[in-house]
Amino acid sequence: MSTTDIEMSSSQDEKLPGSSTPQDNVLAEYGPVPDGGVRAWMVALGAACISFSCLGFSNSFGVFAQYYQTHQLIGEPANKIAWIGSISLFMQFAGGVIAGPLFDRYGAWVIRPGAIVYVLAMMLTSLCTQYWHFMLCQGVLMGLAMSTLQIPSFAAVTQYFDKKRGAALGLVIAGSSVGGVVFPIALSKMLNASSIGFGWSVRIMGFVITPLMLFACFAVRPRLPPRKTDFFLPSAFRNKRYLFLIAALFFSFFGFATPLFFLPKYAVSRGMDTTLASYLLAIVNGASTFGRIIPGILADKYGKINTFALGSFFTGIIILTTNSVTNTAGLIAYSIAFGFASGTIISGGSAAFSICTDDARNMGTYLGMGFAIGSIAALIGPPINGALVDRYGGFEQLSILSGVMCLVATVAGYTAKAFTKEGLWGKV
Repeated sequence: MSTTDIEMSSSQDEKLPGSSTPQDNVLAEYGPVPDGGVRAWMVALGAACISFSCLGFSNSFGVFAQYYQTHQLIGEPANKIAWIGSISLFMQFAGGVIAGPLFDRYGAWVIRPGAIVYVLAMMLTSLCTQYWHFMLCQGVLMGLAMSTLQIPSFAAVTQYFDKKRGAALGLVIAGSSVGGVVFPIALSKMLNASSIGFGWSVRIMGFVITPLMLFACFAVRPRLPPRKTDFFLPSAFRNKRYLFLIAALFFSFFGFATPLFFLPKYAVSRGMDTTLASYLLAIVNGASTFGRIIPGILADKYGKINTFALGSFFTGIIILTTNSVTNTAGLIAYSIAFGFASGTIISGGSAAFSICTDDARNMGTYLGMGFAIGSIAALIGPPINGALVDRYGGFEQLSILSGVMCLVATVAGYTAKAFTKEGLWGKV
């Protein structure tokens, strides 16, 4: 059997009981998956630092959007400003289609130049004054840098955990929730309630991120040797389970990104103070810390796809109620509920993809290709919703569209279970 054949066989849903392949023999040389230990948790901690710095910072874009509309980009429509954040979110996952295979083939070195470029992009953003400046630095450059950090770090963690994989990924991505608390509060305070100014506010965030990037560069390491086969693995798309999980990720990305972009703007439209409205994102991300850790633990017991699909369902239901929340107490309760439910989506999606291949050396590629396709929804979703807000002057249409998208994701996720040996009612 050729090495290409070995890689193709790893993408199939089933393998014969008791059968052994050359890839099994190679992996056996490195012993069983540790599922813990100092080395494994150091990798997870390094990945959590990346998640804190990258996805956590992205989750604070609602603060930037609200600020830009009254300062640097005053007069620009909401959907145009939303493109900056959506491009960044798209790039950080779409770039994984390259970063994932690079990690699988060459190891963790891909993280180091990405960390340097990320801090550089942060500093350049602090100097921006025009729309195209922000689009280039905060949208494109920052997004591409984050893509070389996130997907490889997720893939590294999957090599150290198996039975505890959902819990480990939940803890890693909970780092983004902590970042999503710290960044919005700090940025809102500096931008709206101090004399520091925009430039130094962003630079201070860069100084906070730098030591975390340094630690991650040394902590995140692969456990297994790199694979030597094709750069991409097109045979993965023969796996129907994988295809339906990609569809589920796509529709959930379209829906769940909406409150992250528009919740502060919606709260201000309901009469909430601008600074307090920005804090809602911190509440969302604080609640999502538990929404990533607890479902991650449950996913290892009750099924990774089950948890992912259920998270999308509750996220959709909550988003559908957006326009009925009209006061401060309601907005805070809404933020807590949405944060907990939506916290499952990225960690749950990552864990669900991990059951699509038996070879952990392919995980960077599987995650990269899957998230790259799913990220298209993150690119088009916020601007479409921004256009709805501009067109109708309200948020009802936005909540209906985004909520229904998450419910469609639920259907796609559960359909993926039909292509597992456990079936639709299994704990998978």
